[in-house]
Amino acid sequence: MNAERFLLDVNILVALFDPAHTHHRIVARWFSSPGLQWGVCPFTEAGFLRIITSTPPGRRTLEQATNIVRSFSNDPNFTYWSMRTSWTSLVAPFAGRLYGHQQVTDAYLLGLAIEENGVLVTLDRGLKHLAGPQYSKNLLVLE
Repeated sequence: MNAERFLLDVNILVALFDPAHTHHRIVARWFSSPGLQWGVCPFTEAGFLRIITSTPPGRRTLEQATNIVRSFSNDPNFTYWSMRTSWTSLVAPFAGRLYGHQQVTDAYLLGLAIEENGVLVTLDRGLKHLAGPQYSKNLLVLE
């Protein structure tokens, strides 16, 4: 049986690398699971860089933040998730549950996790509605 592969949402990455973040402990505890197969995609990588370089108190320089992202590949359990499929194709299975512009990136990430038979890890409870019962196995909301 293959281990689950987890795609980290931006909010998970920010909480993980910002010790002052409200959810740092819960995310760090989950992330420390032995053998955890995890990864990022271009959206989560860019979103992390954007937020961690602009938001106090965990603000980092772009160079520091880029070094963090670069260090991901040093982890043998890390996988880079490529984006090869159109947004419309990835969100088609649950498009009827989309209700606004703020879900555009979330929908793509969930669709990517579904396509790759993985699990999107997030702090955003609103994604439970988007996944619905059919795709709940492709979503993990840390609470």
